[in-house]
Amino acid sequence: MSNESSRPEPDRRWLIAVAWIWVGAPFAYGVYELVHKVTQLFNG
Repeated sequence: MSNESSRPEPDRRWLIAVAWIWVGAPFAYGVYELVHKVTQLFNG
């Protein structure tokens, strides 16, 4: 029998949160810039 199954999983919620911020922040900035430039393009 393996002892690994009785060991609890380490809490990695902080790592998931950091990964979402790492990807989400530049993505949100890119969307913001896109909307800003599109409005400039169509408003002259």
